[in-house]
Amino acid sequence: MRIITGSRKGHRIDAPKGTSTRPTSDRVRENTFNLIGPVDGATVLDLYAGSGAMGLEALSRGAAGVVFVESDRDACRVINANLDKLRLQATVLCSDVLRVLSTERNRYDLVILDPPYDFRDHDRLAPYLPRLVADGGLIVYETGAKTQPEIEGLEIRTSRKYGSARITLFEH
Repeated sequence: MRIITGSRKGHRIDAPKGTSTRPTSDRVRENTFNLIGPVDGATVLDLYAGSGAMGLEALSRGAAGVVFVESDRDACRVINANLDKLRLQATVLCSDVLRVLSTERNRYDLVILDPPYDFRDHDRLAPYLPRLVADGGLIVYETGAKTQPEIEGLEIRTSRKYGSARITLFEH
């Protein structure tokens, strides 16, 4: 994997070994950020961060800060290693996403969700999400192509399929 554009364009990033994480492909990341638009100065929350590819891409594109949330310790080590390799600063919380969401009080310009495709707790996540998004902010929700997520209180801006992935953008 590599960073698509921005200050770290072309730099390679690592993914955790094994099959417990599924990094977002370069093509899907590029298309997603084309849908999002500029992220200069944005605050970003990357949930189920995995390798951190989405949040790292946001930092390379000028985001002011990213908070990565990932429960897998190996994945957290990879995110930290990628940050070190790219010489970027961010916060990595190695914790359960639902636990973090239950206590998080900050609002973000961009919230990225990329749970496992077989994730079944969409309904448990949804109540927390609207209060995390700043006015005018976006939620990017990556799911399997056959899953169309819904978040009460937020409107779908667009939903696109890319192979086995679906990217749905919600706006506040």
